[in-house]
Amino acid sequence: MSLTQNTTAQSRALTVLFDTKGAAQKAISDIEAAGVPRSDVTMVEGGAGTVPEAGHEGFLASLKDMFMPEEDRFSYAEGLRRGGYLVSVKTGRVDMERLLDILDRDGAIDMDQRETTWRNEGWAGYCDFSMGTAATGLTSGAAAATPDRTAPVAVRTTGAAADEQVIPVYEERLEVGKREVSHGRLRVRSYVVETPVDEQVTLRSETVQVDRRPVDRAVSATDALFQDRTIELEEFAEEAVVSKEARVVEEISLRKEAHDRTETIHDTVRRTEVEIEDGRTGTGVVGARGVREGSDDGRIVEHMEVYALDGTKVGTVDHMDGPDKFKLAKSTSPDGQHHFVPMSWVDHVDKHVHLNRTVSEMKSGH
Repeated sequence: MSLTQNTTAQSRALTVLFDTKGAAQKAISDIEAAGVPRSDVTMVEGGAGTVPEAGHEGFLASLKDMFMPEEDRFSYAEGLRRGGYLVSVKTGRVDMERLLDILDRDGAIDMDQRETTWRNEGWAGYCDFSMGTAATGLTSGAAAATPDRTAPVAVRTTGAAADEQVIPVYEERLEVGKREVSHGRLRVRSYVVETPVDEQVTLRSETVQVDRRPVDRAVSATDALFQDRTIELEEFAEEAVVSKEARVVEEISLRKEAHDRTETIHDTVRRTEVEIEDGRTGTGVVGARGVREGSDDGRIVEHMEVYALDGTKVGTVDHMDGPDKFKLAKSTSPDGQHHFVPMSWVDHVDKHVHLNRTVSEMKSGH
């Protein structure tokens, strides 16, 4: 069984895929019987049979409220497109191992194996919609389109007289969540075996023998003459008596140890940059959020490059810190630290900030 366990600060969910509606409903019934409220269980029904490629985006939209990595969302959407049924369970109230056993027993799909089968059939796997690549995940014989970054940006016209045009500025934000991934199970099973055992014991037995010996002597006064007599002896023998006693000779237990670690996630985010050329006063770039900034009108705005009197670049403007100074970005500083530059050191501003101090004078503070 392959599953996706998604953990956020608010909830914890377990997501699996089934081939048939009957198997999915059976799993839901068993989950409810295990103590999970029906409100904590969600089922998303896929298409019946093969759905056109365009249907993949519709199934992606149906999973938009489920917090999971995009590649997992993409794979589950492909499973739904092929007629599968997705079941998501909030697991905060029931032991995780019990749920895993239930879903495994009811026939949850191994997604790793299923994705391998799909790829052998021509499925292209995860594609990033936001980059403008193939949106269906299925190979159609045509190469995925590559976005043209030099093409004109579409604008939106507003106003009754269509005298205003708007270019939306987009910015990505990195959201880092957590998911639990099964690394396999360790199962210990006990069973009974019989082993032959040999033990030696000494047993004693008795045997009564009848001896007859001839005698020729005179009768004494103590002899009982001509009377009936009976004598007897009883034989005894020892037999082995077997008894068994069960003893605890060893204990085997399973336990988990959890360790926390800090992992640094390295990724990139994108944003829209808009260059604005003002032909009335010369080339310039108006500063705004998400816009590459510069100025020909004496304004100091973020991302402008700063040059010392000797022509050495000393950094990039991070932001204005009041009317008397501005701050250099740490990422562009030679020593990797923030530095403040007083406005009294500014000689003039065009597309860059030009200072009236050399680097050595800046270091000495003069």
